[in-house]
Amino acid sequence: MTGRKPLVMITGASAGIGQETARVFSAAGYPLLLIARRSELIEAMALPNMLAVAADVRDYDALASAIRQGEARFGPVDCLINNAGVSRLARLDEQDPAQWRDLVDINCLGVLNGMHAVAPGMKERRCGTIVNVSSIAGRKVYPHHDVYGGTKHFVHAVSEGMRQTMSSYRVRVMVISPGVAKSEIDKTITHQDAYDFWDSGRKQLHGGLDANDIARTMLFAYELPQDVNLQEMTITHTGQEF
Repeated sequence: MTGRKPLVMITGASAGIGQETARVFSAAGYPLLLIARRSELIEAMALPNMLAVAADVRDYDALASAIRQGEARFGPVDCLINNAGVSRLARLDEQDPAQWRDLVDINCLGVLNGMHAVAPGMKERRCGTIVNVSSIAGRKVYPHHDVYGGTKHFVHAVSEGMRQTMSSYRVRVMVISPGVAKSEIDKTITHQDAYDFWDSGRKQLHGGLDANDIARTMLFAYELPQDVNLQEMTITHTGQEF
């Protein structure tokens, strides 16, 4: 349909920042391809012009299949918001190595899979935006964030490399790094000391950032002219000192 806004793809869309981002972009009139392992939670939002696909970001073929489905219905993916992630916080020497695998596979491999899957089409169209959701822990080092912080530092490094690659194709790569935020990510923290550290910071900030503010920041950055790339965004509660 002439004049319809382009397709926005969001991973980890079933809860927290991802879910709120879906609501904000939907309210702005964008059709959505929403990816999560729990697609029924996406369906429950009942947003217009939405396709919910159950897929794991660690599974490249599943992501590619979801993109084919979304593009067949709404046209090319113009914006990918790589949001899926887990925060299994703990000191490295106290952490179950199995949790390292989750952190690396979801926070690193999942981001790579998403970027790789949308890049060819964006390069061919010479247009598109990739927003990788990192964390302030990708810029600073915190207690109990050993491996988690490492995965988020990875997101920054690979995003900068990808930005340099894609810039000549007029494709934007952005990173947004929230501080302590109100989301469901705390449900993935299983180490008690790590949770207590994180929860103490959250309480000092009255719960932290609202996910709606993070989502609206991404919408603002995306809706800037294509020749304007807001490469790095760090967003925190005003009271966050660290």
